[in-house]
Amino acid sequence: MRCPELQRAIPLVLWLALCLSLSCSVPKDGTPSSASRIFTDEIGRQITVKANPQRIISLAPSITEILFALKLGDRVVGVTSYCDFPAEANAKEKVGDTIKPNLERLIALKPDLVLISTASQLEKITQQLDQLGIPVFVSNPKTVQEVIASIRKIGEITNTQERAAEIAVSMQQRVAAIRYPLNYHPPSVLYVLQLEPLITAGQKTFINDLITSAGGLSISGDEKADYPQFSREAVIARAPEVIIIPASHGAELVNIEAVKQAFGATPAIKNNRIVRINPDLVSRPGPRIVEGLEALRAGIHGQ
Repeated sequence: MRCPELQRAIPLVLWLALCLSLSCSVPKDGTPSSASRIFTDEIGRQITVKANPQRIISLAPSITEILFALKLGDRVVGVTSYCDFPAEANAKEKVGDTIKPNLERLIALKPDLVLISTASQLEKITQQLDQLGIPVFVSNPKTVQEVIASIRKIGEITNTQERAAEIAVSMQQRVAAIRYPLNYHPPSVLYVLQLEPLITAGQKTFINDLITSAGGLSISGDEKADYPQFSREAVIARAPEVIIIPASHGAELVNIEAVKQAFGATPAIKNNRIVRINPDLVSRPGPRIVEGLEALRAGIHGQ
């Protein structure tokens, strides 16, 4: 004997079960949970990112360059005021500078991925975004090889692995093309980030790695601090054979005459071995870092 009430209840139970299963498998934004992936960033943090993030914010010029090289310009919704390459980056919404991004403006852009390059400087905003459930990936390369690996990793996160691999292979080939004989003696190099006070690059910076890879030996390459301060006496005592100063678009960011006056007793000044280098090529750990390496090699060896 069948119960009419039970017959009517069965479809209702099935409908409720279906709704319950859907509510468990689909988040509020309508994206299936299976479409998210877990990554470990370059300082060991685990983050959950959509499989194909569409609204990306870059908080570093180097990362902006990587994203555009990966042909992700249409997905970049925000950058810093320092992100000026490629030219298309200038048209993107600005979210403040690299050190102090505007949190309210950043949130208003509704990103599904934020990328930064220096965790220590942005620790506070990283924590704030974590609390809001906005994934933050920290890129922290210290060498040319780590820059190449970082590009591959960002390609994986943004689902552009093939393009990232093409860039990485091309960079690797250009790095491998720079070779020296077994008995090669590298000239000593001073890299001047600023003159007053004198700031240079320490052991664990990619500038130091670039100098080494370019066939030079930095006089500050044994310094533990990333960007140590040097005295004039210390520079003269270490007798650099080449001095490198930043210059961008024809403008000297460090006064060359002041450098000559300060370090006139060094072999570099006596032999007129002052090299000008575009700082963006050696200070931004992105695809153009290989151009910086090639420019340093040419400058250090007078080619």
